[in-house]
Amino acid sequence: MSLIDVKNVDFRHGGQRVLQRVNLSVEAGEIVTIVGPNGSGKSTLLRIMIGALKPQKGSVQRQDGLRIGYVPQKLHIDPTLPITVERFLNLPHRVDRQTARAALETAGVAGVGQRQMSELSGGQFQRVLLARAILSKPHVLMLDEATQGLDQPGSAAFYQQIDRVRRDLGCAVLMISHELHVVMSASDRVICLNGHICCEGTPEVVSAAPAYRELFGNGTGGALALYRHDHDHHHDHDHDHDHDHDHDHDHHHHEAAE
Repeated sequence: MSLIDVKNVDFRHGGQRVLQRVNLSVEAGEIVTIVGPNGSGKSTLLRIMIGALKPQKGSVQRQDGLRIGYVPQKLHIDPTLPITVERFLNLPHRVDRQTARAALETAGVAGVGQRQMSELSGGQFQRVLLARAILSKPHVLMLDEATQGLDQPGSAAFYQQIDRVRRDLGCAVLMISHELHVVMSASDRVICLNGHICCEGTPEVVSAAPAYRELFGNGTGGALALYRHDHDHHHDHDHDHDHDHDHDHDHHHHEAAE
């Protein structure tokens, strides 16, 4: 059985249809990215899959005992509130120090436990949210626009970290993103949503699909939206600083915007 199985889901909000006849499943260990314009129902679908919303029609089945780790779109912490990273990881349920430190290490921010949350960079903050989401050793990790506010190299580095977490924990990953240029190459499957599922498949298939091009326009580069670092890919010297971001031939890579 799939970890999560969505069947013929319809959802209305304030009389307006947000989702129509949506079918999708998440299998163990895979990375699924849901893309779509604003108002396409992406966050609503995620909340339905988590169980925070109930569809008016259709069903959502979750594997018995399924553990979900959730990384929110945004989290505002009052900068005047003194709270260390380790203390933050203890909310709302206390965890032992060893577990907290292991989660921070897996999320790529080992050693920040005693730092104040307000002192973290944007990328560190998102990795702490990721650490909190993996404390329960989830079967599926869900991220809602988790790189919003990060620059493109920061986003690329964060998603490479997600791929490592997936390998370390053996969990599935479901991501919602506008950032096709960074995310797609790491995904096993991409679902293009605009109230209904327009197209789905491998990143290469979706980036070439007419429905995808219609939604995102050719300005995203179509098939060129897949950034990979390979042997015949050349860098401008102006982009040498990107070599700081996990830059070996096993990882996907995105050049910084000019």
